[in-house]
Amino acid sequence: MKDLVTVIAKALVDHPEDVRVNEVEDKYGVVYELTVHPSDIGKVIGKQGRIAKALRTVVTSAAVKENKRVTVEIVS
Repeated sequence: MKDLVTVIAKALVDHPEDVRVNEVEDKYGVVYELTVHPSDIGKVIGKQGRIAKALRTVVTSAAVKENKRVTVEIVS
């Protein structure tokens, strides 16, 4: 999952070398904290959050196959 988030995020941004994904486990499942270059935050979120929502949908769909609960957070 971490690789999936990383690959998608790197394809969206202008500074792929600054993409970082931190995996944190909590009582509800796994949280992937996505950090990007400050100028790329808008590209990852998209207009009205559409890109962020699509990213979360893809990751959640992939997690269903592994019976995991996954959340993606975009951290500035």
